[in-house]
Amino acid sequence: MALVSFTGRVLFASVFILSAWQEFNEFGVDGGPAVEALKPKFNVFSKLVSSHTGVQVPEFNIKYLVAAAVAFKGVGGILFIVGSCIGAYLLVLQQVVITPVLYDFYNYDSEKKEFGLLFTKFSQNLALLGALFFFIGMKNSIPRRQLKKKAPKSKTF
Repeated sequence: MALVSFTGRVLFASVFILSAWQEFNEFGVDGGPAVEALKPKFNVFSKLVSSHTGVQVPEFNIKYLVAAAVAFKGVGGILFIVGSCIGAYLLVLQQVVITPVLYDFYNYDSEKKEFGLLFTKFSQNLALLGALFFFIGMKNSIPRRQLKKKAPKSKTF
């Protein structure tokens, strides 16, 4: 059963690790195509958040957000393979921050083709997020092994 669990973790984490590897190789000085794709979506998302909540989203270089996402996916994926909850938490954080910004289906009319594509990818990322929550829940529900205290031997004289 341990081999099946390990294989499942490797296959699951490969989605994040391979994505991080690809984005890392394309990163370059300017952040690569990920920054170009994310920058306009982040601007629209921050305006949407500001208009609905009244909270101003601070301005920062999107390149750092992409670098953090790559680091979280890479490190989180490797830690997830070895069964660490910290890896799962890193992947959850990455999913929660990036998914609503990157897959902004809510900015499109439901009749348009982009809506369907973005909503499908958004739903797939929600499924990944659900699997991560399931892993964290299972990890926390299994009691940790406690060392059994050996009963002291009685001394015979």
